[in-house]
Amino acid sequence: MPVSYSIFLLRFVDGKVVALDAERLRQVTEPYVVAGGAEEGFSQLRAEDGGEADLYHASQDEDGMLCVTATHFARGAMSGVLARLAAALGASIVPQDGGALIFHEDDRRHLPEDLQGKAVVIAPVADAFQAAFDVL
Repeated sequence: MPVSYSIFLLRFVDGKVVALDAERLRQVTEPYVVAGGAEEGFSQLRAEDGGEADLYHASQDEDGMLCVTATHFARGAMSGVLARLAAALGASIVPQDGGALIFHEDDRRHLPEDLQGKAVVIAPVADAFQAAFDVL
């Protein structure tokens, strides 16, 4: 069953959002793309268990791609794909209702101050993502 709200993949340095690597996004998502693509700013992904997600990832200006938004994503294998994507991008996972999932304790210091105290460190795997997502 797809999750009905959004998560944002954001990379922070010193509390500020910085650009994500568009080429790395393409490399990680390419095996799962069933519609759209990196150059279109939208990709529909499908994982090996049939779970899907919609990704929005348009480059907005000369600063590059600042955010990847995942919507309508399924639990299961797609959770692992999204967690691995965030880790590959050096990004934190920020649900629309707050909190943050990070992959290393050292990442906490780069988050904006209002996210630092609520951040949860997880492994970039589906089970960890789902468990942490349920408590945020």
